[in-house]
Amino acid sequence: MSDASDIYVQSAGTALPGPAVDNAALARRFGMPKAWEEWVETFVGTRSRHFAVDLATGDIRYSLADLGETAARRALAAAGVEASRIDLVVLGTSSPDLLMPATVNTIADRLGIDGVATYQLQSGCAGAVQALDVAVQMLRTGRHGTALVMGADSCAKHLDVTMDAARLPPAEQINGALFGDGAGALVLSTEPSAQGVAVRHVHNRLVGLGREPGQVIDWYGRAERGRERPPVAEDYKAIEESVPVLAADVAREVLDVLDWKETEIDYVLPPQLSGRMTARIVARLGLTAAHEVSCITDTGNTGNALPFFQLEQLLPRMVAGDRALAVAVESSKWIQAGFALEKA
Repeated sequence: MSDASDIYVQSAGTALPGPAVDNAALARRFGMPKAWEEWVETFVGTRSRHFAVDLATGDIRYSLADLGETAARRALAAAGVEASRIDLVVLGTSSPDLLMPATVNTIADRLGIDGVATYQLQSGCAGAVQALDVAVQMLRTGRHGTALVMGADSCAKHLDVTMDAARLPPAEQINGALFGDGAGALVLSTEPSAQGVAVRHVHNRLVGLGREPGQVIDWYGRAERGRERPPVAEDYKAIEESVPVLAADVAREVLDVLDWKETEIDYVLPPQLSGRMTARIVARLGLTAAHEVSCITDTGNTGNALPFFQLEQLLPRMVAGDRALAVAVESSKWIQAGFALEKA
């Protein structure tokens, strides 16, 4: 299956900040009991994550632009593409370094990219797919030939290292265990190559009408200091109930659009919320013939970076005829997203 409008993934690159922080280290740092560490291991299922801040001091060690630049350079090197060939840059993130300038433009500047179209999309876990969608659609117009697509998040900026974690409600405690920081990048092209994998379809749909947010991340300004509300709030029960159902709906719709059978999917890239949640989602998807590509247990939930870590694992494995289905669900205001790939 191929046509003149096919867009090809040439490579993927990723970046993680600093060493991994396992559950034992996290529990020690915040004075949590052994039972909390065991709870994270058993009921969350995430073993480690990476933070862009120094947990001892709270100092920021890596900016989002730092991580994005590293991931982008790795993707460009893997594709054998010079930065001067990039004529479109798109970044999906929920946590830019600044309101302005846009982090996408800071990264482009560091890479020596200029005189091109750049876009920054602010979104949760569907932002990476939204960025991919924008790039694919723009490449298909013929106005651009080679795109750099990035997804990155640094959730640790919301982590108060001076807090008494034991006194926080579970809805706030869980964020420290679930989330980590990271960045990823893809090189897309209108031209096929030996390693190129075709993007067959991208799905992106808001389904939050009348539904309460599953996650809220506040943004404070100087005039709003001192307000008594948490910067991050998570309705984990709502996420547990809704995400597997929404993920299965995405898979079904993408397969229907492409007229692919469940048994024809070789790889599945499920939503990466936590180790335990991912296992539940995979079971609900029912793609029993597909190999699961996951990284959540070791990276933590890196938000918009996660699909790129999955793709970095996937691309070298694919051989001619292989098909892959990726699914993402954003719980902040409930967005279904996904995409399908095929190796020609």
